[in-house]
Amino acid sequence: MEDLTGLLGGIIRELQSPAMAFLIAGFFLAFFKSELKLPEAIYNFTIFMLLMRIGMAGGLEIKEAGIAGLAAMAIPALFCVVIGVAIVLLGSLTLAKLPGIKKDDAMGTAGLFGAVSGATLMAGMLALEQAGIPFEGWVPALYPFMDIPALITAVIVGNLYLRKSSKSGEKFNLKIVKSIARESISGFAISAMIVGLLLGIFTSPEKVFEGFYDPLFRGFLSILMLILGMDAAKHIKSLVSVGHWYVLYALLGPFVHGFIGFGFGYLAHLLTGLSPGGVIMLAIIAASNSDISGPPTIRGGLPSANPAAYIGASTSLGTPVALVFCVPFFTTLGMAVFGL
Repeated sequence: MEDLTGLLGGIIRELQSPAMAFLIAGFFLAFFKSELKLPEAIYNFTIFMLLMRIGMAGGLEIKEAGIAGLAAMAIPALFCVVIGVAIVLLGSLTLAKLPGIKKDDAMGTAGLFGAVSGATLMAGMLALEQAGIPFEGWVPALYPFMDIPALITAVIVGNLYLRKSSKSGEKFNLKIVKSIARESISGFAISAMIVGLLLGIFTSPEKVFEGFYDPLFRGFLSILMLILGMDAAKHIKSLVSVGHWYVLYALLGPFVHGFIGFGFGYLAHLLTGLSPGGVIMLAIIAASNSDISGPPTIRGGLPSANPAAYIGASTSLGTPVALVFCVPFFTTLGMAVFGL
């Protein structure tokens, strides 16, 4: 009963948090057809600032931990690769098998749900900070280890489905694997995090981090949440138009994927001593779905997939479910499991 009360309290606190308030505000602004629009350049700059801050913080933590930190990070990073691939393959065995679902649409959707949401990652960090639960500073830097393998797997499996289809003229080419890997790594989202990570490890950016990136983190996060809320409202109608199976997948998928992440995180806890906060963060990362790097990657790798399906399912429902429910749920679960 106490755990249920804690979960409900966590959900209420998350709804009242500044990040969620901005998400809801953005949703209603777009729903009621407000003319408020933020330039694409502001969105890109916001993403850059947030991911640079996350990468830099992780790099500074790794540098402080030294070789021991890199060794401690190795197994969780490997588990992230496994989780990202597993989520996509699970989608190929569930969503892709349902009646009336196009295989390429399903794999595009599974790819986004296997990849990582920068917004959910940031919200999870703030939730643990507010709950007083510490975690390793390098944990957020695990982002690309789950994100990139999931997107590559989705594109490969989606193209294999197209190749097997007698009605499709699409031909799967192994060159697309290298292309998607290169585009994912060189995309501005992953690039920003990797640059921040390397700067934190190999240089001394403490002053600019403490004086510029860190203080502005919450403000830029609120801008991102406002934009995501507006995007979610815009895609609601398109999501309904492609079928109820996507709605069900978007509602249940984040929880299933989060449990997969929590399980691997607990295993990393037993093997390497990953902190309880690190386990919770791994679950939150797995529960998220890509809202930055994923859509353009899927659009390029699976051009036949319907954006109404994969963007509608991820942005309109998957991201709010992860933010509102999964962040407090897995935080409460971790506190119960580890007796925090």
